Amino acid sequence: MSKRTAIPLLTVLAFGVVTLIFWKAQSPDSKPPSPTALEPQPAPAPRLSDLAPAPDWSELDPWQEKVTRSAFIEMMDSVFTVSSAWRDWFIVGDDSVEVKTSDPEAPYVLRFSESTDTTAGPRFWRPAKELPPAAVDRPLEGIRIAIDPGHIGGDWAKIEERWFQVREGAPVREGSMTLQVAKLLKPMLEAQGAEVSLVRDKNEPVTSYRPETLMSEVHDSNSETPQKLAERLFYRTAEIRARGDKVNHEIKPDLVLCLHFNAEGWGNPLVPRLVSNNHFHLILNGAYMDEEVTLEDQRLEIMRKIVERIHPEEAALAESVAAAFVETTQLPPYLYEPNSRRAVNINNNPYLWGRNLLANRIYRCPVVFLEPYVMNSEEDHARIQLGDYDGLKEVGGKLRPSIFREYAETVATGLSDYYSSKRSE
Repeated sequence: MSKRTAIPLLTVLAFGVVTLIFWKAQSPDSKPPSPTALEPQPAPAPRLSDLAPAPDWSELDPWQEKVTRSAFIEMMDSVFTVSSAWRDWFIVGDDSVEVKTSDPEAPYVLRFSESTDTTAGPRFWRPAKELPPAAVDRPLEGIRIAIDPGHIGGDWAKIEERWFQVREGAPVREGSMTLQVAKLLKPMLEAQGAEVSLVRDKNEPVTSYRPETLMSEVHDSNSETPQKLAERLFYRTAEIRARGDKVNHEIKPDLVLCLHFNAEGWGNPLVPRLVSNNHFHLILNGAYMDEEVTLEDQRLEIMRKIVERIHPEEAALAESVAAAFVETTQLPPYLYEPNSRRAVNINNNPYLWGRNLLANRIYRCPVVFLEPYVMNSEEDHARIQLGDYDGLKEVGGKLRPSIFREYAETVATGLSDYYSSKRSE
């Protein structure tokens, strides 16, 4: 036998031995490996939102048997979701709901109660009905309020894409303007007895992250550069999560006021356009889109909102503030498209809309998220250019107060009206 034929023959013999061993291992008489010989398998990684921590479902344990089955379904169908797809992740039984987690063998089970349990669980915020009566001139006595001036402003405004300039006018920076309103609003609320904290008090980020430190977190995109994606992750996600940590673990308020100005598309950023439209609305947490419900951290936040009964207090606060804005400004409501898959109307009030924004989702208390005025409307842009001032100035043939003071005073009025009525009931 030549060397050229010996090698294939040896290979065939070796293959035959391996095959016999394999079939022996698979035969009915063979014994499975001892359990002690198996490597422990790690728990499946949860599917999460960007930069979200892994959910701790035990946080809901104190809320067992605190919500009825009918109340749970009503909240899911009318406020927190936009279709019936949520039922793929929340399996509702007669006595409980099973929420799918990253471990398919270990869903979280929340037991329903036969009647609504009004006993408060371990939440840091207090609804108005649980507060003692207050003096007529101090309706906010003892209420803890966090003011969250939306965006960052200052030198960060261009990165945030909340900056524009019309011809030689002063640049419009939303984050700088919301901070200006916050600093006017704070003493107004304190004069009514509130304990007020600013989530930020300067035009600088709360988060320690910066775009360059988030480059490893960005995902490939065919339409945007890694730098652009890292910037967006910085100001839309890392910054809001840092504010959420401050609200939930340091300030622990009874409510958060998220101050924003609205805008409509201004086209070319080098030649922005002004529009005639003007409007106002408030955003409540809700309308989780189908793909958002697939994220485990967001399922936990939905459950937290329901068991802590955040929505009823949030809606009542928003209605009072909206009424004050309508009376003061006469602004029409901003209306989302019919059958929108990203917003739900709340209480048939045209000024109140449920949307799943990061801030109103992760702040663990009622959030009044304001979107008044249109920064690039002809009227509001003219008012913004005047800056802050006492008294009245002429704008478009009308005498108008400072838009910043009008904003602050209207919010203060709405809160005063709400707590004056609810604390005396």
